[in-house]
Amino acid sequence: MAHGLGHEHGPSKMELPDYKWWKTEGTPLNTVQEKLAEQGLRDPWGRNEAWRYMGGFANNVSFVGALLKGFKWGFAASVVAVGAEYYLETQKKDKKHH
Repeated sequence: MAHGLGHEHGPSKMELPDYKWWKTEGTPLNTVQEKLAEQGLRDPWGRNEAWRYMGGFANNVSFVGALLKGFKWGFAASVVAVGAEYYLETQKKDKKHH
């Protein structure tokens, strides 16, 4: 049964970049390749790990950065929760006296 909207059935194929796009030059993998070459060896799969050192994946995350990643949103949420708790408690106290 066709939907008539040009949609194809089943999952679409994911577009993968050409394997030649990933380069080990300028990454720690280049050092590994050079050390292997000194011994007459080569790592044909090194290129598959190059993505870890390129683009948005290349940003080094410090230990403190990992701990504080959600701190501002967590702190804001806790301030809102404490404010709501305080407001509700003052409303409850007002009802007891009347």
